[in-house]
Amino acid sequence: MNRSLHADILVIGFGKGGKTVAAKMGRLGKRVVLVEQSDRMYGGTCPNVGCVPTKGLVHRSHKRRPDDPAQDWYQESVREVQAIREMMRRGNFDALNSIETVTVLTGRSTFTDPHSVSVMTADEQLTVTADTILINTGSEPAIPDIPGLAGSKRVLTSTDLIETTILPARLAILGGGYLGIEFASIYRAFGSQVTMFVRAARLLGRDDDDIAAVAESILAGDGIEIVTGAQVTQVRDGDSGATVVYDKDGQQHSVEVDAILAAAGRVPATRDLGLDAAGVRTTEAGAIEVDEYLRTSQPHIYALGDVKGEAAFTTYLSLDDSRIVLDQLTGEGRRTTTDRVVVPRTLFMTPPLATVGMTEREARQAGHRVKIASQPVAEIVAMPRAYAVEETRGVMKFVIDAETDEILGAALLSVDAQEIINTVALAMRHGIKAAELRDAVYTHPSSTEAFNDVLATIVRVDES
Repeated sequence: MNRSLHADILVIGFGKGGKTVAAKMGRLGKRVVLVEQSDRMYGGTCPNVGCVPTKGLVHRSHKRRPDDPAQDWYQESVREVQAIREMMRRGNFDALNSIETVTVLTGRSTFTDPHSVSVMTADEQLTVTADTILINTGSEPAIPDIPGLAGSKRVLTSTDLIETTILPARLAILGGGYLGIEFASIYRAFGSQVTMFVRAARLLGRDDDDIAAVAESILAGDGIEIVTGAQVTQVRDGDSGATVVYDKDGQQHSVEVDAILAAAGRVPATRDLGLDAAGVRTTEAGAIEVDEYLRTSQPHIYALGDVKGEAAFTTYLSLDDSRIVLDQLTGEGRRTTTDRVVVPRTLFMTPPLATVGMTEREARQAGHRVKIASQPVAEIVAMPRAYAVEETRGVMKFVIDAETDEILGAALLSVDAQEIINTVALAMRHGIKAAELRDAVYTHPSSTEAFNDVLATIVRVDES
């Protein structure tokens, strides 16, 4: 028998944005049904297969001493990270399931009409109807269309790689974006021989040349082989590994590896949702189209997080999505995505690269006359923390409007960059000038006090 449930709000997917709305509305007494297809994904991508486990591996990879066996250290690290993940998974489930008016279902959802979803759990099939529906299914790894890759026994996605307890001796990474770089840094530190294949002429194409050059030199200095301008043409499985065949500079090359990480990006997880039956429009890439209020082509259906086709692993943007939707459901309905300005991001290589705002190139293209403040971390006198923690690699750079002293952007490739970039972003949002940030009093020794030196080091100014 097909059981039916009716909810005020149906949330499809247990991601950050959806679970936040579900919890808030449940506490307000609304009937909420949240459906997650996998009991291994309570809480969404970040705590299960994204931010938390990968950053846990970053931390543990650098704790290995030279005499610690690489395989043993890696295996124990994965087990420790999995234990943290299990704890967070249970916590996420219990936090919602304990709310009296919230029902959590584990199963696959398919729209049958704009207000109804068929849910297939392990025990039964249900029909859930709702007045308001949130789609928060996230994204999934993309496998490039390379002959032999999809069928290879050696190919792994990022999710697969952090699940295995076997450290690959030789790891090929297809892709030079944030995901590829982070995994290259992690597995090289654990002891793998890592080769990155990048189609572009250089890494970090969005960033300024000087920042990208320092980042690439750090990765190469750690022993990561970076093959830029590479077109992978074939993957062939063998008895003890796989052969990656690629073209570079008009010549064919090949390399033998034990595992291949497909890190060519992620795609919105909208397959089999039955969005046509719901009347929800998508892009050619499968992303759900939304307006500035996160409403889809059906005004009662919202989409939050990566399913909209934004950059992957943007948990903090998904959280802000929840604020926009909650303002629609319980507030004045004024919050929109256009309010979201000066959003920082971080690439968790070692040390991390955190950026915000415009690059030097973008600032000039936008018509600004700029001055550039920049210094290598090793030369920043006011940053003894870098020496204290034995991480002096990197560079800090600020792009400043030469007329107004407004901070237009920053790139911080340094220890603690993932933290101090938030100070820069806050300053930019509130119009704090570069001189104010330069002359502020910071705790000592800290990474933030580097601003005292860096912002005083003007390396070039555009002519007026």
